[in-house]
Amino acid sequence: MTLQQLQYIIAIAEHGSISETAKQLYIAQPTLSSAVRTLEEEFGITIFHRSPRGITLTEDGREFLSYARQVVEQADLLHQHYGAVRKTSQRCSISTQHYAFAVDAFVRLVQRLAPEAYEFTLRETRTYEIMEDVHNFDSEIGLLYLSSFNEKVICAMLEEYGLEFHSLVTAEPHVFLRANHPLAGKASVTTVDLEPYPFLCFEQGVHNSFYFAEELLSTMPHQKCIRVSDRATLFNLLRGVQGYTICSGMVSAELNGNDIVSVPLNTAERMEIGWISNPKTQSSCAAQLYIQELRQVLEEYQRAKI
Repeated sequence: MTLQQLQYIIAIAEHGSISETAKQLYIAQPTLSSAVRTLEEEFGITIFHRSPRGITLTEDGREFLSYARQVVEQADLLHQHYGAVRKTSQRCSISTQHYAFAVDAFVRLVQRLAPEAYEFTLRETRTYEIMEDVHNFDSEIGLLYLSSFNEKVICAMLEEYGLEFHSLVTAEPHVFLRANHPLAGKASVTTVDLEPYPFLCFEQGVHNSFYFAEELLSTMPHQKCIRVSDRATLFNLLRGVQGYTICSGMVSAELNGNDIVSVPLNTAERMEIGWISNPKTQSSCAAQLYIQELRQVLEEYQRAKI
């Protein structure tokens, strides 16, 4: 095994094609194919599944790719530390439910590493896909929440996938409303207060389940319900149709504007927000820094609500 072979594997996985990778790296295609075969023979695994439609990572390949990225990153850090010309390119991928604080922490991470080279991915996606991403090594970190309602189901799936949950904060449920909403001035609201207004929630695709809902009280009946797939659309609908959504209450005026407010929801339910990881892989430096920024952002949001 050589560092260059590992770099080839990473590049092939990113481009999804040996021929395209050969073009991008200006090397012969047989050279790449030979590097893949050598590694597969050395470790007794199949890294890529080959078909007429192209190549995809096998289960062993996903795990191998995770380790390869760690080795290459550590090598880059050695070069940087000892004054070599080559600069490190930090990589990190994060999958999250639709949280403003997750974006806020990501912004701070980028600002913190601005002088350095990096390749980051922030994926706001569905609950099931978050666990799939971390299980398949497509993301290092996944952000989601547990409640008394969904905890057994979510934890059972995490156990099945061999994933670990790390608690960050326990939040009291709130509703997001536009600033001039009839309920915006109340000290707290009840589900009865909310009945006349459209309920906005994130759709969960083919794996739709009450237990995967990003909103608490997902089994509560609604006279009016609008499902959306992205946070920008949801916030626009909050502004346009006097709707509401149930959330952690942590919203960034800088990222989402001053016309969205959060009001406490009168319920005994709580949200335990945390991050999930795959213990088969070690977190990158960027991922560790992101968790630090995330904790700082959440602490600031919590203090602002007191």
